[in-house]
Amino acid sequence: MATPIGIAGAGFSGAVIARELAEAGYSVTVFEPRNHIAGNCYSERDKESGILLHRYGPHIFHTDKKHVWDYLHRYTEFKPYTNRVKAQSGGKVYSLPINLHTINQFFDKTLSPDEAKAFISSLSDTSIVEPVSFEDQALKFVGKELYEAFFKGYTLKQWGLSPKELPASILKRLPVRFNYDDNYFNHQYQGMPTEGYTAIVAALLDHPSITVKLGQTLTAEQVDQFEQVFYSGPLDSYFEFRLGRLAYRTLDFVEIRATGDYQGCAVMNYCDQDIPFTRISEHKHFAPWETHEGTVCYQEFSRLAEPEDTPYYPIRLLEEKKLLNDYVALANQQQNVTFVGRLGTYRYLDMDVTIDEALQTAERFLRCQTEKTQMPAFVISPLS
Repeated sequence: MATPIGIAGAGFSGAVIARELAEAGYSVTVFEPRNHIAGNCYSERDKESGILLHRYGPHIFHTDKKHVWDYLHRYTEFKPYTNRVKAQSGGKVYSLPINLHTINQFFDKTLSPDEAKAFISSLSDTSIVEPVSFEDQALKFVGKELYEAFFKGYTLKQWGLSPKELPASILKRLPVRFNYDDNYFNHQYQGMPTEGYTAIVAALLDHPSITVKLGQTLTAEQVDQFEQVFYSGPLDSYFEFRLGRLAYRTLDFVEIRATGDYQGCAVMNYCDQDIPFTRISEHKHFAPWETHEGTVCYQEFSRLAEPEDTPYYPIRLLEEKKLLNDYVALANQQQNVTFVGRLGTYRYLDMDVTIDEALQTAERFLRCQTEKTQMPAFVISPLS
């Protein structure tokens, strides 16, 4: 009888690990609390319009990891897609990320690339030597005008905190381009799966050694039934929140249905603080190779997640990091349980990183089996 493996969650983390271990000869049972697979990447055809909807907000695949790109192509067809985001600020529409067109339009100039570099440099706050806060980071690199137009209000709405309270690391590096490139991502491989993300996860889970149980949760009490458990649910929920709850931001969506083309682009950010939502996404533009008479859009509102809400963005400020340390210490005491994915490691992960880490996790497990060593609680540390 094949060694039984238990997996909590039928998103990309769980599905990739399940597939890799099933192909290696293991019997895998995947428990998914929702009534569908694919987690927050879940997509489905709208019955009324025929549009492929991203039910938990837009997901655009982009990566520089060729092995991940090649891996997904085993399970789906991708079509080329370039994410071109627009932003409303002060009653005007601009392109994001900030590029030469944005700069020239915003300041009513016709600067060349070199002139724009010098101009932006002249606007930066040179008194900030080592940025500590999000605001410091923005003021140091683009100055007050662009910061207030594109980052301040949007960030306050997205995180519910003043940019002065957020760490500079959230802004990592400002995406400012001194050319007219308005491709939101810099990655080599970019595209959209022709039939959506749910179809990819379904293909990953389509193996005779994989059993999927929808509407069921894998709990700590069930761990002893399996040789190894991979847990992609919230780290704190595994321990029944005994130390407290890790904080997340969540999203509320307000649906808009119309005919024709509602906004002319897939994503429009609303940077002004007095507009309560952060952006509107128009989902038929995520599949420009399709034609639809109707259209479906969603306004996005960000707020602090309550216990019953879907968690989206880990907050990871000082208090959360202290609590995370305690949960990691608790997790490291567990036997035969490995925590994976965005929720299991309390990190915001892009899809390509999620898939890459799942492949690494499956490979590590197989190596541990060969070497007869203990599988760690974390293959990728949440504290790194």
